[in-house]
Amino acid sequence: MKAIRHTGIVVSNMEWSLEFYRDLLGLKVVKDFKEEGEYIDKISGLSGVKLWMIKLVADDGTMVELLKYMSHPQEAPYNAQICNIGCSHVAFTVEDVDKEYTRLSEKGIRFNSPPVVSPDGYAKVAFCRDPDGVFIELVEVL
Repeated sequence: MKAIRHTGIVVSNMEWSLEFYRDLLGLKVVKDFKEEGEYIDKISGLSGVKLWMIKLVADDGTMVELLKYMSHPQEAPYNAQICNIGCSHVAFTVEDVDKEYTRLSEKGIRFNSPPVVSPDGYAKVAFCRDPDGVFIELVEVL
């Protein structure tokens, strides 16, 4: 492997997800498009896919891909927990986790707890959820 290319997140409502990832977290939209046809059917293993995809990047070039399957809507898993099998969260490095915790809390984003310093003193961390319940980790390296 050469690098991690992006993290794909399936969303139930693109507008809500854009408000979170673009407007609240500050990622920048670099591509916004819809896709359907043989290519997307084959790589997804589904039939009749109609997909809305928005690619966003952080300042360092790290990419998040929001995917809205218009043809195959799903509900978010009920009461998902961070210990569930599969991809558990997406982590973002921030300058000041206390500041982000306060700012996002004031916007109605719920956190598991206020920021906590890791036992080794290396980082301060807080977990919240996106509009579909995906865990987001905010990390400040101390």
